[in-house]
Amino acid sequence: MAPTEQRATTLWSPAPKAVLFDIDGTLVDSNYLHVDAWARAFEKVGHPVESWRIHRSIGLDSDRLLDALLGDEVDEFGDRAKDLHSEFYRASTGRLRPLPGAVELLHALSDAGVRVVLATSAPKEELEILLGVLDSDDALHATTSSDDVGTAKPEPDIVNVALERAGVDASEALFVGDAVWDIEAAARASLGAVGVRTGGISSGELMDAGALQVFDDAAAVLADFESRRADQ
Repeated sequence: MAPTEQRATTLWSPAPKAVLFDIDGTLVDSNYLHVDAWARAFEKVGHPVESWRIHRSIGLDSDRLLDALLGDEVDEFGDRAKDLHSEFYRASTGRLRPLPGAVELLHALSDAGVRVVLATSAPKEELEILLGVLDSDDALHATTSSDDVGTAKPEPDIVNVALERAGVDASEALFVGDAVWDIEAAARASLGAVGVRTGGISSGELMDAGALQVFDDAAAVLADFESRRADQ
């Protein structure tokens, strides 16, 4: 049996007491809307950035994203670009949709007695929109937002806040995310993480970052969870 297969068998045996989720790109199909909003913002401030470079930075703490993409011009253009991104993103939120299996996975875990926590540093306004898209408040034990931390992923702060709200130790929980930054943040919090490819990041990169296993989407995570439970 391959090492990754050995690790995979431990995901649900025993079942974690809590599962922490990133939202953007993991549960809601929002990453490419963020890419478009950032691209338009950078264009508007007179500092165009290629979309592939923006995509590589989605999920980073916004200050780090701006540093990475604007470099020496971040002081001149950063604040304006951030405001424009928010404006352009809000205008596109009617296109947001839950990713395959996302809603069903949240409810299946909750129904099984697992505490579901949305571990995100999204601004409160964006979080409310995403919660409306998921329409699954009854399955959620707790949520986080940008109000809870000073620095977002890949720093572990938001993961630690989510663990505290779940009321469990890192050894009793699992993190699900779509970005390298999610996996790295979970690792820094001593938490095992599962990757999904719905954010546009390859399985290899997610595994290299420390993911225990990578699935295509939340629907595949749900199928694995239900299969493991049936075998127990």
